[in-house]
Amino acid sequence: MRRRLLPALLVTAALAGCGGQAGTADGKFEIVTAFYPLQFLSERIGGDVVSVTNLTKPGAEPHDIELTPRQVGDVAEARLAVYIKGFQPAVDEAVAQEAKDRSFDAASVVTLLPAGGEDDHGHEHEEAGHGEDPHVWLDPVRFSTIAGKLGEHLAEADPEHAAGYRERAAALVAELGTLNTEFADSLKTCERRELVTSHTAFAYLASRYDLHQVGISGIDPEAEPSPQRLAAVAQEARATGTTTIFFETLVSPAVAETIAREVGAKTAVLDPLEGLVDAQGDYLGVMRQNLAALKTGLGCS
Repeated sequence: MRRRLLPALLVTAALAGCGGQAGTADGKFEIVTAFYPLQFLSERIGGDVVSVTNLTKPGAEPHDIELTPRQVGDVAEARLAVYIKGFQPAVDEAVAQEAKDRSFDAASVVTLLPAGGEDDHGHEHEEAGHGEDPHVWLDPVRFSTIAGKLGEHLAEADPEHAAGYRERAAALVAELGTLNTEFADSLKTCERRELVTSHTAFAYLASRYDLHQVGISGIDPEAEPSPQRLAAVAQEARATGTTTIFFETLVSPAVAETIAREVGAKTAVLDPLEGLVDAQGDYLGVMRQNLAALKTGLGCS
C-alpha cells in the first residue's frame, strides 16, 4: 500500500481560521470515523446527540485514502476519532498527530487474525506475514464486542448522555447477535465450504462460520495476483467443485471473472462493507445480502 504522509504545514493551514468550540457541531458530540462500518456503529450508538463525519466518501475504496487538509482539521476538532489502526496509514498518521488522546481504536478491543487469514490452509498470498487482518467488522460477534466497548467509551467521554449511549449500544449488540444466529444457522449445512473470493477480506467471516477462504489476491484488493496464484486458485476451485467466484463492489471483477470462465463457475457479489454506494442499505442489510449470496453460492439448504 502507498503511505503518503501529509506535511505538517498543510495541517496547520487546515486548522487556521477554525473558530468555535472544538468537538461540537450544533451542540452535538462530534465524532470522526475512518470508514463506513465505524460510521454505522457511531451513528447507531450515538443517536441524535452526536454528529458523525466519515473520512472515506461513499463508494470509495478505503485502503489507500489520502486525507485533505480539511479532513485532518476534522480529526483535530473532533471529540472522538474512531478508526482501526493499521488499516489506513493516512488516518493513522492524522490520529497520532491530532487526536491521540481522543481516539478509539476498534482493533484494540478484539483479537485479530493474521493477514491472509487463518483459514487459508497454508496457501501463500502476496501479503502473507504482513501484520494483522483489519476486516474485523465482517464477524458479527467481534463487531458486537466493538459496539459494546464503543458505547462504554462514549459514555465515559460524554457522561451527560451516558445512559443513552449504553442503551443504544446494548440494542445494537442484540441486533448483531440475531445476525450472527442467522449466519450460523444458514451456513451450517452447505454443500461446499470453500469461499473463493477476489481478495482475502473474509477471513473473520470464514473463521466464524467454518468456511475455507480461498483468496485470489491478498489483503490489498488492488494487488495483482501472480500467474502462479491464479493457477493455484483455479486448480483448487476445480478440485472442490466451486460453482461461484465472489467479487466485491468497489474493485474490478475482471480477475474473478477470469477464474470463473476457466473453471466454468458463476460470479456473485460478496460485499466487504468497506464503503457503501447509494441505495445499498446499511450494515445489517448488506450483511444479510451477503448471507443470501453465500447460501446460493455454497449450496446451503
